[in-house]
Amino acid sequence: MTQDVTIAAVRAVAGDRATLRFEGARAGIVLDATGLSGRDRDALEDAVRTAATNAWTGEVRVVVTAERIARRLIAVASGKGGVGKSTLAANLAIALKARGRRVGLVDADIYGPSQPRLMAAEDQRPTAKDKVLDPVPTPYGVPMLSMGQLIEPGKAIAWRGPMAAGALTQLVEADWGATDTLVLDLPPGTGDVQLTMIQKHKPAGAVIVSTPQDLALIDATRAIDLFDKAGIPVIGLVENMAGYVCPHCGEVSDPFGNGGAEATAARLGLPFLGRVPLAIGIRTASDAGEPPAAGNGADAAAFHAIAARIDAWLEQR
Repeated sequence: MTQDVTIAAVRAVAGDRATLRFEGARAGIVLDATGLSGRDRDALEDAVRTAATNAWTGEVRVVVTAERIARRLIAVASGKGGVGKSTLAANLAIALKARGRRVGLVDADIYGPSQPRLMAAEDQRPTAKDKVLDPVPTPYGVPMLSMGQLIEPGKAIAWRGPMAAGALTQLVEADWGATDTLVLDLPPGTGDVQLTMIQKHKPAGAVIVSTPQDLALIDATRAIDLFDKAGIPVIGLVENMAGYVCPHCGEVSDPFGNGGAEATAARLGLPFLGRVPLAIGIRTASDAGEPPAAGNGADAAAFHAIAARIDAWLEQR
């Protein structure tokens, strides 16, 4: 068949991603796969090869190229467990996507992965090509990876630090395709996983999560110190579980105190990103795999306000 027919057949499949060149009986195709996942890249290459082979009677060669995407990592951290860090990370990823960013989520809490439940992806298992993981899709348009998707449900992960750090590297260095922002849900504390993330992957910034109580703020200050010493900017502090509104009488109480994170941020000269209330709706939605930020309810507002401040911070970098 003619060159025009071959060009039309390939362009029908690949559009402007394909560039064709003909030398005698040979058709050469350069395919730009920038921003595609490994699965989509392979599918497109196969479709282009098939279209070209059916249209061209001579030899067909396909070369796949891709530009390296500048990807920034946002670490969501705390010095203490149980402060709602994972819930914030999941909702932050969804809220940043709603602002136009191409977001992925890494559940780096190796020993206590909870993102598969939060993101309704417990039944998803990642595949791999050439030992590189492919993130799994979620109902909220945010691809993710978690150790919780690689082990049997309920099974304990009894790994020493180097193994946990190696697992984090596999998750971060997966085939994230067009993703330009990775939200990392870090384990609590300042151990091997945090050090590997800082030294090897160099986040653009860190978000520190704490409840208002003094005990949590003491450990949050330690996490801030770790990032300061490593030269990682702290984007700001989030105060979680701040204020409880009684669903019966409407009275507001503060089981964990009030204003502690904001006061700590002011004392350390750091931005205060906002508060997330202690709300039964957030808890029930999270357990059901329905992050509030994915909807338009009252519980979504706090997460979107925090995401807006982080988005503005990223725009300035």
